Amino acid sequence: MSEIFTPEISARICKHMNEDHADAILLYAKAFANTENATSAAMLKIDEQGMDLDVRDHDSATPVRITFDHQLKDAEDAHQTLITMVKQARQQVG
Repeated sequence: MSEIFTPEISARICKHMNEDHADAILLYAKAFANTENATSAAMLKIDEQGMDLDVRDHDSATPVRITFDHQLKDAEDAHQTLITMVKQARQQVG
């Protein structure tokens, strides 16, 4: 990871997303990783290129990498990008 996304920043973002926005993470998995049968997902890591998720269905867990459409500049860019992505995911998944 770069200076921008230290392990501490990644951990902070992941903790917040997992605790407060688990529904959004599941939408990311369904919309951007083609895991329509997913029942839950957790964010494991985020960096300037993408995010790593642990996606679960009824029978198994699958690691998934979702790549962003641009390189993130900082934590605020990550915040805005995740908001934009959840809006797109809601439109795709329904």
